[in-house]
Amino acid sequence: MPQKRTFEENLALAKARGQRTSALQTVVAERSLEVQLPLWAEVCRGVPNSVLRSALFGVVRRGPRSFQQRVQKASVDGVKIIHTGPQLDQADLDVWEQALQLARTGGLGCRIQFTASHFLKCIGRGNGKSQHEWLKGAFARLAASVVEIKDAHRAYFGAILSHGGRDDHTGRYVIEMNPKIIELYGLDGWSSVEFGQRMALKKRPLAQWLHGYYSSHAKPFPVKVETLHRLCGSQNLAIKGFKQDLKSALERLEKVTNWTWKIDASDLVHLSKMPTASQSRHLLKRGRFRGLP
Repeated sequence: MPQKRTFEENLALAKARGQRTSALQTVVAERSLEVQLPLWAEVCRGVPNSVLRSALFGVVRRGPRSFQQRVQKASVDGVKIIHTGPQLDQADLDVWEQALQLARTGGLGCRIQFTASHFLKCIGRGNGKSQHEWLKGAFARLAASVVEIKDAHRAYFGAILSHGGRDDHTGRYVIEMNPKIIELYGLDGWSSVEFGQRMALKKRPLAQWLHGYYSSHAKPFPVKVETLHRLCGSQNLAIKGFKQDLKSALERLEKVTNWTWKIDASDLVHLSKMPTASQSRHLLKRGRFRGLP
Protein backbone atom coordinates (compact mmCIF):
# COMPACT_ATOMS: atom_id res chain seq x y z
CA MET A 1 0.00 0.00 0.00
CA PRO A 2 1.21 3.53 -0.77
CA GLN A 3 2.42 5.38 2.28
CA LYS A 4 0.15 8.18 3.43
CA ARG A 5 1.56 11.71 3.19
CA THR A 6 1.84 13.79 6.31
CA PHE A 7 -0.12 17.01 6.72
CA GLU A 8 3.06 19.00 6.12
CA GLU A 9 3.79 17.08 2.89
CA ASN A 10 0.23 17.63 1.60
CA LEU A 11 0.50 21.32 2.43
CA ALA A 12 3.81 21.64 0.58
CA LEU A 13 2.38 19.77 -2.44
CA ALA A 14 -0.71 22.01 -2.57
CA LYS A 15 1.48 25.09 -2.34
CA ALA A 16 3.71 23.88 -5.19
CA ARG A 17 0.64 23.15 -7.37
CA GLY A 18 -0.74 26.60 -6.62
CA GLN A 19 2.54 28.23 -7.62
CA ARG A 20 2.61 26.30 -10.90
CA THR A 21 -1.01 27.28 -11.64
CA SER A 22 -0.28 30.92 -10.81
CA ALA A 23 2.78 30.91 -13.07
CA LEU A 24 0.77 29.33 -15.89
CA GLN A 25 -1.98 31.92 -15.52
CA THR A 26 0.63 34.70 -15.65
CA VAL A 27 2.11 33.30 -18.86
CA VAL A 28 -1.35 32.99 -20.42
CA ALA A 29 -2.19 36.57 -19.39
CA GLU A 30 1.06 37.86 -20.90
CA ARG A 31 0.51 35.93 -24.11
CA SER A 32 -3.04 37.21 -24.42
CA LEU A 33 -1.58 40.71 -24.80
CA GLU A 34 0.58 39.67 -27.75
CA VAL A 35 -1.72 40.41 -30.67
CA GLN A 36 -0.48 39.69 -34.19
CA LEU A 37 -1.05 42.31 -36.86
CA PRO A 38 -1.64 41.18 -40.45
CA LEU A 39 1.67 40.28 -42.11
CA TRP A 40 1.83 42.80 -44.94
CA ALA A 41 4.84 43.03 -47.29
CA GLU A 42 8.07 44.43 -45.86
CA VAL A 43 8.07 47.33 -48.34
CA CYS A 44 4.54 48.35 -47.32
CA ARG A 45 2.84 49.66 -44.22
CA GLY A 46 -0.52 48.27 -43.11
CA VAL A 47 -2.80 51.11 -42.03
CA PRO A 48 -6.48 51.07 -40.99
CA ASN A 49 -8.72 52.46 -43.75
CA SER A 50 -10.50 54.63 -41.20
CA VAL A 51 -7.24 56.51 -40.64
CA LEU A 52 -6.39 56.84 -44.34
CA ARG A 53 -9.86 58.11 -45.22
CA SER A 54 -10.01 60.87 -42.64
CA ALA A 55 -8.38 64.07 -41.41
CA LEU A 56 -6.97 62.46 -38.25
CA PHE A 57 -3.46 62.88 -39.69
CA GLY A 58 -4.32 65.93 -41.71
CA VAL A 59 -2.68 68.37 -44.09
CA VAL A 60 -1.38 70.78 -41.46
CA ARG A 61 0.73 73.88 -42.00
CA ARG A 62 4.02 74.28 -40.16
CA GLY A 63 3.91 76.17 -36.90
CA PRO A 64 2.22 75.83 -33.51
CA ARG A 65 -0.30 73.00 -33.21
CA SER A 66 -3.73 73.48 -31.73
CA PHE A 67 -4.84 71.17 -28.89
CA GLN A 68 -8.11 69.51 -29.79
CA GLN A 69 -10.66 68.54 -27.17
CA ARG A 70 -12.93 65.75 -28.49
CA VAL A 71 -12.96 67.19 -32.00
CA GLN A 72 -14.78 65.11 -34.59
CA LYS A 73 -12.49 64.77 -37.58
CA ALA A 74 -13.74 64.78 -41.14
CA SER A 75 -14.11 61.26 -42.49
CA VAL A 76 -15.93 59.22 -45.12
CA ASP A 77 -19.46 57.98 -44.51
CA GLY A 78 -19.57 55.09 -42.07
CA VAL A 79 -16.49 56.23 -40.16
CA LYS A 80 -16.55 58.41 -37.05
CA ILE A 81 -13.36 59.70 -35.44
CA ILE A 82 -13.17 61.87 -32.33
CA HIS A 83 -9.72 63.15 -31.37
CA THR A 84 -8.38 64.62 -28.15
CA GLY A 85 -4.81 65.85 -28.16
CA PRO A 86 -2.34 67.90 -30.21
CA GLN A 87 -3.12 68.26 -33.90
CA LEU A 88 -1.48 65.47 -35.93
CA ASP A 89 0.06 65.81 -39.38
CA GLN A 90 1.44 63.55 -42.12
CA ALA A 91 4.92 63.45 -40.55
CA ASP A 92 3.33 62.08 -37.37
CA LEU A 93 1.69 59.44 -39.55
CA ASP A 94 5.15 58.43 -40.83
CA VAL A 95 6.13 57.75 -37.21
CA TRP A 96 2.94 55.85 -36.40
CA GLU A 97 3.23 53.72 -39.53
CA GLN A 98 6.83 52.82 -38.67
CA ALA A 99 5.80 51.94 -35.11
CA LEU A 100 3.13 49.63 -36.57
CA GLN A 101 5.77 48.12 -38.84
CA LEU A 102 7.91 47.23 -35.83
CA ALA A 103 4.85 45.88 -34.00
CA ARG A 104 4.02 43.77 -37.06
CA THR A 105 6.68 41.22 -36.08
CA GLY A 106 7.00 41.93 -32.36
CA GLY A 107 3.30 41.93 -31.64
CA LEU A 108 0.89 44.55 -30.32
CA GLY A 109 1.15 44.81 -26.56
CA CYS A 110 4.83 43.79 -26.54
CA ARG A 111 7.88 45.92 -25.80
CA ILE A 112 9.27 47.28 -29.07
CA GLN A 113 12.90 48.35 -28.87
CA PHE A 114 14.90 50.41 -31.37
CA THR A 115 17.42 53.22 -31.61
CA ALA A 116 16.36 56.72 -32.61
CA SER A 117 19.00 56.73 -35.38
CA HIS A 118 17.64 53.60 -37.02
CA PHE A 119 14.02 54.74 -36.66
CA LEU A 120 14.80 58.13 -38.26
CA LYS A 121 16.62 56.40 -41.13
CA CYS A 122 13.59 54.16 -41.76
CA ILE A 123 11.33 57.19 -42.23
CA GLY A 124 13.77 59.03 -44.47
CA ARG A 125 15.07 61.55 -41.95
CA GLY A 126 18.54 62.67 -40.96
CA ASN A 127 20.38 61.85 -37.76
CA GLY A 128 21.08 65.36 -36.47
CA LYS A 129 20.12 66.77 -33.09
CA SER A 130 17.10 68.62 -34.48
CA GLN A 131 15.73 65.38 -35.95
CA HIS A 132 16.16 63.56 -32.64
CA GLU A 133 14.29 66.38 -30.89
CA TRP A 134 11.57 66.26 -33.54
CA LEU A 135 11.18 62.50 -32.98
CA LYS A 136 10.78 63.08 -29.23
CA GLY A 137 7.99 65.54 -30.02
CA ALA A 138 6.31 63.16 -32.47
CA PHE A 139 6.20 60.33 -29.93
CA ALA A 140 4.89 62.75 -27.31
CA ARG A 141 2.09 63.88 -29.65
CA LEU A 142 1.10 60.30 -30.45
CA ALA A 143 1.14 59.27 -26.78
CA ALA A 144 -0.94 62.34 -25.87
CA SER A 145 -3.54 61.65 -28.58
CA VAL A 146 -6.63 59.73 -27.55
CA VAL A 147 -9.01 58.68 -30.31
CA GLU A 148 -12.47 57.19 -30.54
CA ILE A 149 -12.74 55.46 -33.92
CA LYS A 150 -15.82 53.63 -35.17
CA ASP A 151 -15.73 52.02 -38.60
CA ALA A 152 -18.91 50.05 -39.31
CA HIS A 153 -18.90 47.29 -36.66
CA ARG A 154 -15.27 47.95 -35.67
CA ALA A 155 -14.53 50.33 -32.80
CA TYR A 156 -11.46 51.42 -30.85
CA PHE A 157 -10.93 54.02 -28.17
CA GLY A 158 -7.64 54.79 -26.47
CA ALA A 159 -4.22 56.28 -27.10
CA ILE A 160 -2.69 56.05 -30.56
CA LEU A 161 0.54 54.99 -28.89
CA SER A 162 0.24 53.50 -25.39
CA HIS A 163 3.50 54.56 -23.73
CA GLY A 164 7.25 54.31 -23.97
CA GLY A 165 10.65 55.09 -22.51
CA ARG A 166 13.92 56.50 -23.77
CA ASP A 167 17.60 56.35 -22.78
CA ASP A 168 19.12 59.69 -23.75
CA HIS A 169 22.67 58.33 -23.43
CA THR A 170 22.20 55.52 -25.94
CA GLY A 171 19.28 56.91 -27.95
CA ARG A 172 17.41 53.67 -27.35
CA TYR A 173 13.61 53.66 -27.18
CA VAL A 174 11.11 51.17 -25.82
CA ILE A 175 7.47 51.66 -26.80
CA GLU A 176 4.25 49.67 -26.64
CA MET A 177 1.21 49.75 -28.91
CA ASN A 178 -2.24 49.08 -27.50
CA PRO A 179 -3.27 45.57 -28.61
CA LYS A 180 -6.87 46.75 -28.95
CA ILE A 181 -5.84 48.62 -32.12
CA ILE A 182 -6.32 45.28 -33.86
CA GLU A 183 -10.07 46.05 -33.73
CA LEU A 184 -9.51 48.50 -36.63
CA TYR A 185 -8.02 45.87 -38.93
CA GLY A 186 -10.17 42.79 -39.37
CA LEU A 187 -10.12 41.09 -42.76
CA ASP A 188 -10.98 44.16 -44.81
CA GLY A 189 -10.46 47.15 -42.52
CA TRP A 190 -6.93 48.03 -43.62
CA SER A 191 -4.79 48.66 -46.69
CA SER A 192 -1.15 48.26 -47.70
CA VAL A 193 0.59 51.55 -48.39
CA GLU A 194 3.79 51.37 -50.46
CA PHE A 195 6.21 53.12 -48.14
CA GLY A 196 8.84 53.87 -50.78
CA GLN A 197 6.27 55.84 -52.74
CA ARG A 198 5.16 57.65 -49.59
CA MET A 199 8.77 58.59 -48.82
CA ALA A 200 9.16 59.92 -52.38
CA LEU A 201 6.33 62.34 -51.54
CA LYS A 202 8.04 63.68 -48.39
CA LYS A 203 7.49 67.36 -47.63
CA ARG A 204 4.34 67.26 -49.77
CA PRO A 205 1.66 66.55 -47.15
CA LEU A 206 -1.32 66.81 -49.51
CA ALA A 207 0.30 64.39 -51.97
CA GLN A 208 1.06 62.02 -49.07
CA TRP A 209 -2.51 62.22 -47.81
CA LEU A 210 -3.86 61.53 -51.32
CA HIS A 211 -1.49 58.58 -51.65
CA GLY A 212 -2.87 57.06 -48.45
CA TYR A 213 -6.48 57.82 -49.35
CA TYR A 214 -6.29 56.28 -52.83
CA SER A 215 -4.18 53.34 -51.57
CA SER A 216 -7.19 52.41 -49.45
CA HIS A 217 -9.42 52.05 -52.54
CA ALA A 218 -9.16 49.09 -54.89
CA LYS A 219 -11.07 50.93 -57.61
CA PRO A 220 -11.38 54.63 -56.72
CA PHE A 221 -14.68 56.27 -57.51
CA PRO A 222 -14.97 59.93 -58.61
CA VAL A 223 -14.99 62.34 -55.70
CA LYS A 224 -15.61 66.08 -55.57
CA VAL A 225 -12.79 68.55 -54.99
CA GLU A 226 -14.78 69.90 -52.03
CA THR A 227 -14.96 66.42 -50.50
CA LEU A 228 -11.19 65.93 -50.69
CA HIS A 229 -10.75 69.41 -49.22
CA ARG A 230 -12.87 68.41 -46.23
CA LEU A 231 -11.46 64.90 -45.76
CA CYS A 232 -7.79 65.90 -45.78
CA GLY A 233 -8.30 68.69 -43.24
CA SER A 234 -6.67 71.30 -45.48
CA GLN A 235 -6.11 74.67 -43.84
CA ASN A 236 -6.41 76.41 -47.22
CA LEU A 237 -9.91 77.79 -46.69
CA ALA A 238 -10.42 78.93 -50.29
CA ILE A 239 -11.63 76.10 -52.53
CA LYS A 240 -10.06 77.78 -55.57
CA GLY A 241 -6.69 77.88 -53.85
CA PHE A 242 -7.07 74.31 -52.65
CA LYS A 243 -7.88 73.16 -56.19
CA GLN A 244 -4.54 74.52 -57.38
CA ASP A 245 -2.78 72.75 -54.51
CA LEU A 246 -4.68 69.58 -55.39
CA LYS A 247 -3.62 69.68 -59.06
CA SER A 248 0.02 70.13 -58.05
CA ALA A 249 -0.23 67.25 -55.55
CA LEU A 250 -1.90 64.95 -58.10
CA GLU A 251 0.79 65.74 -60.67
CA ARG A 252 3.48 64.76 -58.18
CA LEU A 253 1.50 61.66 -57.20
CA GLU A 254 1.27 60.58 -60.86
CA LYS A 255 5.06 60.88 -61.29
CA VAL A 256 5.71 58.66 -58.29
CA THR A 257 2.96 56.05 -58.77
CA ASN A 258 1.97 56.19 -62.48
CA TRP A 259 -1.63 56.63 -61.36
CA THR A 260 -3.57 58.79 -63.83
CA TRP A 261 -6.11 61.46 -62.96
CA LYS A 262 -8.29 64.26 -64.27
CA ILE A 263 -10.65 66.86 -62.83
CA ASP A 264 -13.76 67.23 -64.97
CA ALA A 265 -15.99 70.25 -65.55
CA SER A 266 -18.11 69.30 -62.53
CA ASP A 267 -15.05 69.40 -60.26
CA LEU A 268 -15.09 65.63 -59.88
CA VAL A 269 -11.66 64.07 -59.41
CA HIS A 270 -11.18 60.83 -61.37
CA LEU A 271 -8.16 58.66 -60.55
CA SER A 272 -7.22 55.36 -62.17
CA LYS A 273 -4.81 52.83 -60.70
CA MET A 274 -4.11 49.13 -60.84
CA PRO A 275 -5.30 47.43 -57.66
CA THR A 276 -2.92 45.38 -55.57
CA ALA A 277 -3.19 41.58 -55.59
CA SER A 278 -5.31 41.56 -52.43
CA GLN A 279 -7.49 44.38 -53.77
CA SER A 280 -7.97 42.46 -57.02
CA ARG A 281 -9.22 39.46 -55.05
CA HIS A 282 -11.58 41.77 -53.17
CA LEU A 283 -12.94 43.18 -56.45
CA LEU A 284 -13.37 39.73 -57.93
CA LYS A 285 -15.49 38.72 -54.96
CA ARG A 286 -17.67 41.76 -55.59
CA GLY A 287 -17.72 41.24 -59.37
CA ARG A 288 -16.16 44.63 -60.14
CA PHE A 289 -12.81 43.67 -61.65
CA ARG A 290 -12.27 42.13 -65.07
CA GLY A 291 -8.49 42.51 -65.30
CA LEU A 292 -6.59 44.47 -67.92
CA PRO A 293 -8.43 45.62 -71.03
